[in-house]
Amino acid sequence: MGANRLASRIFWWSGLYGVIVILPNYFLEVRYGLDHPPAITHPEFYYGFTGVGLAWQVAFFIIAKNPARYRALMIPSILEKVCFGVAALVLWMHSRIPDLIAGAAVIDLLLAGLFLLAYLKAPEE
Repeated sequence: MGANRLASRIFWWSGLYGVIVILPNYFLEVRYGLDHPPAITHPEFYYGFTGVGLAWQVAFFIIAKNPARYRALMIPSILEKVCFGVAALVLWMHSRIPDLIAGAAVIDLLLAGLFLLAYLKAPEE
């Protein structure tokens, strides 16, 4: 498989996974507060995180269309995954977030690794 095709698939599947996982958050604020008390006291952060997360999924779809052209965007894409992944795992180690969120952090760190691979393999335009 060519480097562009590999990068395209990595970013396309990541974008699809992200939309599936993040989009329902718009409808689950109250449920999240019930499942993981206390209730959300700053909904602007909750919805802001959800919106920024979805915006990045759109960026992943754009990168997937032309990895060579958008290769530079792979760098902040890696950073986006690492920032959440590392922060969430540190919080989990301090028993501040549930296991489910730690699992999502591990997935994000795996995706960061795949994004790095795509970056290293993708040709410059």
